[in-house]
Amino acid sequence: MLLENDFTVDVRVRQEAYTLAEAGYKVIVIAQIPHKGEKTQEMVDGVTVFRIPVVNIFQKRIPVTGTESLTFPLRTLFSRMKAIIGYLFEYLYFTAACFILSIVIALREGFHVIHLHNPPNFPFVIGLFYKMFGKKFVFDHHDLAPELYLARSRAQNGLIHKILLLEESLCLRGADMVIATNESYKAIDIQRGRKNPESIFVVRNGPDLTQKMFQPVSPDEELVNMGKKILVYIGVMGPQDGVDYLVRSLHKLVYDLHRKDFYCLVIGYGEELEYVKKLAQDLKMEDYVVFTGFIPRADLVRYISTADICLDPNPSNPLNDHSTWVKVLEYMAFAKPIVSFDLKETRYSAQEAAVYVTPNDELAYAKAIADLMDDPDRRKKMGECGSKRVREHLSWQHVSKNLLAGYAWLFNPPVPGVSPHT
Repeated sequence: MLLENDFTVDVRVRQEAYTLAEAGYKVIVIAQIPHKGEKTQEMVDGVTVFRIPVVNIFQKRIPVTGTESLTFPLRTLFSRMKAIIGYLFEYLYFTAACFILSIVIALREGFHVIHLHNPPNFPFVIGLFYKMFGKKFVFDHHDLAPELYLARSRAQNGLIHKILLLEESLCLRGADMVIATNESYKAIDIQRGRKNPESIFVVRNGPDLTQKMFQPVSPDEELVNMGKKILVYIGVMGPQDGVDYLVRSLHKLVYDLHRKDFYCLVIGYGEELEYVKKLAQDLKMEDYVVFTGFIPRADLVRYISTADICLDPNPSNPLNDHSTWVKVLEYMAFAKPIVSFDLKETRYSAQEAAVYVTPNDELAYAKAIADLMDDPDRRKKMGECGSKRVREHLSWQHVSKNLLAGYAWLFNPPVPGVSPHT
């Protein structure tokens, strides 16, 4: 498995690796070293993990189009070029390092499959290289790279977008099997990659309910003693994740709807963290919102166990309109009601566990929070619906079956007229 991320925090990749190892596959992961001093090689619950040092150049936050680009066009262009060069260097470096390490692993231990978790897509060239030697190539489609670029930069369908579409198409066409996170991604994979639907297996993001991290604990006494409704957001904070929408919605909750009986914990990290913290300060929200940054899992479990309402502010954009969010499933696992913008895959996942708001309407989002704050019976019912749906349909124990079915299909020729998905 090739992963440009920290294996210890990438829940989806970790669960896939452990599931395959438990099924009898020998799994080796090439990932990144997130912190200095971390081991470059170790065995983690039956999975061998090799780690590559992270090397970055330039600030890779792509400036969005808008007032700043009009006022300082040369500065914006320069920043955009630095971001593009930074990403290109990062991806080329990671691909080269993975390729060299894969050769070492091939000579020392051997392998039968290259399993790429995107983004980035560029290491697909490693999969194509090993296909010449009879190896299988699996593309695990986490994110739509062209849409991710559009969502992060708010750019139009220009040259970079077209290059990313071509890269993704080559990646899909070269893969022996594609793993999609939902039906929306599968439909796109069929169209862009001209793939046989039988070679695409939908493996949804689902919490592993056997893990202690998904077991509720006693509420945080300090938060409870505040006598306010506790709101919680957990997740990465990138330009596409909508934490700025969340802050502005909470501002409307306070200053338009005159609600001050809440306290919101924004848990997580990412390149937008400093920006949204500054936004909260500018909007005078310090008394209502706290940004915890990265916290230990035990603290996260305690905070989400305390929450009255959980928040999913992902706005409608080219990426989010097709994507499934891990945090939504985690909220549901803890039986928490959710407020979300009305996106197709979020509605499929949460169903009656969420209140759905017109996409990107911040005042409507604030009103939905206020209504739910005043309706404890509805909150309880929504939480129960979410918990039941995860237990019966969306936990990792259910969705991982398609991962094993996909690998069984990969190594066994399909029987004519019989679908491997049945």
